[in-house]
Amino acid sequence: MTGRASGDVIVVGGGVIGLTTALVLAEDGRRVRVWTREPAERTTSAVAGGLWWPYRIEPEARVGAWALESLAEYERLAARPDETGVRMVEGVHGETRLDGLGAWAARVPGLRAATSAEYAGAGLWARLPLIDMPAHLRWLRERLAAAGGVVEQRAVTDLAEAVAAAPVVVNCTGLGARELVPDPSVRPVRGQLVVVENPGVTTWLTSVDHASAASTYLLPQPGGLILGGTAEEDDWSTVPDPATAEAIVRRCAAMRPEVAGARVLDHRVGLRPSRAAVRLERASLPGGRVLVHNYGHGGAGVTVARGCAREVARLAAGREAAP
Repeated sequence: MTGRASGDVIVVGGGVIGLTTALVLAEDGRRVRVWTREPAERTTSAVAGGLWWPYRIEPEARVGAWALESLAEYERLAARPDETGVRMVEGVHGETRLDGLGAWAARVPGLRAATSAEYAGAGLWARLPLIDMPAHLRWLRERLAAAGGVVEQRAVTDLAEAVAAAPVVVNCTGLGARELVPDPSVRPVRGQLVVVENPGVTTWLTSVDHASAASTYLLPQPGGLILGGTAEEDDWSTVPDPATAEAIVRRCAAMRPEVAGARVLDHRVGLRPSRAAVRLERASLPGGRVLVHNYGHGGAGVTVARGCAREVARLAAGREAAP
């Protein structure tokens, strides 16, 4: 253990942001405990579609760097898909153009305009990480344990509890930060998905309608074909709505007719922790203690998880964040 990185850290929150952050800190030589209200399998991260793409997340300038650092890591993990849950899969982002994206897009390998054979309309073809979230969360937890980290199921009602127990605390509570910080600017954006038996779809496809709460995407995962979706702001309901599910299947079948009639395996709902901008910053507390906030990742937690975790490690060690 290096002198600079030694010391106890408590990471509050056990979704993909919390577990990735904890793993990076543990691999840096920290003694890490994760305090989580519920196991990873019950977090919003577990029901996410898992496609790498900076979706519904700001600020763009910082997000690009975090996302690209995470992309590089997922490309490495994709060499062991059965272990890590990460695969590189090709697909098309419909109704999306390169000139509508940030500078980060120029650094995504192979990203190009889709041909007319690939998509009937403006779109972008890419080969991107598609992450089986239950498998990836399991891998993160196992890697964390191997690095000496501990996950404790514990409900936290005040960050002062964690600050009293460790010199460094990292707040990765997502939507929970709304009450815990408290930060009322954190708001839910409800996403509903339908999982169907895959009729043979091997590529992903998205078409996002930024003018409404509806979007269309098909993501082939090992456990079935994930159909989406919605982005309903300030909706706290985690109960699947039958009418919404029917509309999702109908939109997806309009793009891929073979989906029509596919057997439904599951209905999922997750609440994205939306914020005007991700809060990733260090606060110095009395007694030399440190609190690092890392929350508000919206619909792109998995997309930026590794990059954000590396920045947390720099801040926790007293180093400046990367430009």
